[in-house]
Amino acid sequence: MSATDRTHISLTVNGEQLHVSFEGYKTLLEILREDLGLTGTKHGCELGECGACAVLLDGRPVLSCLVLGVECGNANVATIEGMAEGPALHALQATFADLGAAQCGYCTPGILLTAKHLLDHTPSPTRAQVAEALSGNLCRCTGYLQIFEAVEAAAAEMRGTAALRHNGTETAADEAAS
Repeated sequence: MSATDRTHISLTVNGEQLHVSFEGYKTLLEILREDLGLTGTKHGCELGECGACAVLLDGRPVLSCLVLGVECGNANVATIEGMAEGPALHALQATFADLGAAQCGYCTPGILLTAKHLLDHTPSPTRAQVAEALSGNLCRCTGYLQIFEAVEAAAAEMRGTAALRHNGTETAADEAAS
């Protein structure tokens, strides 16, 4: 493919306006990793079944392995590299580290971005809502209890709540908040 056969788009990635030139067959996942060097978004199944490649596209979680780059002109893309708030970790990143919700870490970027979308739209999710939101993200290492607890702890922190109570007892979110 010659340079004249390349596709050119403008998009915003993690708050930075970019102009990207790429082969027209590439997925958003390939553009992020190969052309922009943002390797936090992971290649997983490349079939849209595992969630490892999840990013936020115009504020909504998408599986970047299923989105063609040519569909992303003038889009706003958020990846794991843009999740931290300056030098401070996002509350989700901090609670995942504190509560052992990430082990090998391969699935973590997709889970974090999907959970961020949930908490941005549902500040006090139930366990069932957390499970539903993350149902497209597979983790082979941790099981899901630590992940759910970390999302709940982050939700409490983001709301400014000192503690979540369950039947009058402290939960893992209380411990994470203290």
